[in-house]
Amino acid sequence: MGIGLTSLFSDWSHEIATAILPAFLASLGAGPGWLGVIEGTADGLSSFSKLAAGHYTDRLEHRKPLVQAGYVVTTLATGALALATGAWHVLIARTTAWLGRGVRTPGRKALLAAAVSPDAYGRAFGFERMMDTLGAIVAPITALWLLELTSHNYHRVLVWTLVPGILAVLTIGLLVRERPNHQPAAGSFWFGLRQLPPSFRRFLLAVGVFGLGDFSHTLLILFATQALTPAHGKSAAASIAVGLYLLHNIFYAAFAYLGGWLSDHVPQRRVVLATGYGLAVVMTLLLVSGAKSVPLLAVIFALAGIVVGVEEALEDSFAAELVQQQQHGMAFGTLAAVNAVGDFASSLVIGLLWTKASTSLAFGLSGVLFMLGFVLILRVR
Repeated sequence: MGIGLTSLFSDWSHEIATAILPAFLASLGAGPGWLGVIEGTADGLSSFSKLAAGHYTDRLEHRKPLVQAGYVVTTLATGALALATGAWHVLIARTTAWLGRGVRTPGRKALLAAAVSPDAYGRAFGFERMMDTLGAIVAPITALWLLELTSHNYHRVLVWTLVPGILAVLTIGLLVRERPNHQPAAGSFWFGLRQLPPSFRRFLLAVGVFGLGDFSHTLLILFATQALTPAHGKSAAASIAVGLYLLHNIFYAAFAYLGGWLSDHVPQRRVVLATGYGLAVVMTLLLVSGAKSVPLLAVIFALAGIVVGVEEALEDSFAAELVQQQQHGMAFGTLAAVNAVGDFASSLVIGLLWTKASTSLAFGLSGVLFMLGFVLILRVR
């Protein structure tokens, strides 16, 4: 419960900033190019820090201080955006916040895995993902309310991100009790990487192949907007697309926990993860068919939410099951790095194919990669 609440408050904090970041940069005279540089640099640094932190956290008897420090850095750096008067200031604050986010993630997951028995991994990781997603749902609503309250003063809105951020720091400090790691790992980074079991490497291959097709679901908003514009007009289509994305997040939150719960009650956890991968194939088939009606688009967004909920909860819980507890930090850090590479490559390639060729080719390629991931995950033993 403590880790779940911490994720809710933390995501609530930095997603408020994310919701207004494009408009905030525009008010500082910075365009889309700066937004791409800032988000790309922040995501890249976060990925590398997860990999390094995963290696380091396995060498600690007590992981909690490092995790809490990561939350402190993310909270303060996100709040520091309120002091920005130029795009460079935003770049420094955002990348620092995401550095803290990367440092805390493998240790937090290791704390969670150590706090529950293996037969409850699915529910534990699913609940944490559900709470994190609830924060992402509440944050844009909060941002809109704060914009009205402050007469669209972005600096004042960003100050308010400190409130849920501080609650996240207090929650992990007061509510999370750590089970010490009595067998800290030793050796170099490469030694730790080689010590990961063969089954986990096969798992990473499946995750990596699936991830190469796992484009950012914000592309679905664009797809829905374009599909609905001829019948509803541009403004109405954009509003409907945002509503569909809210539906996506609701299904994401619900199935993160439901998928995790189900995986704890079946003989083989990988079957539930494979089912999530299979639903991704169905989603891409519907996209390739050129869906243009609101009901069919709602089905696509709901499937997309189910896929990401099951994927995130089950990949973490399956990783925890495949690897010994003293290697959990390294496992979670490596998994995060593989997913980060997939996120970057898939969104770039799918976006380019969409622009230069067609949506059918773009989403068709995703479907093929999803099917390969489905086959590979079933072969993990």
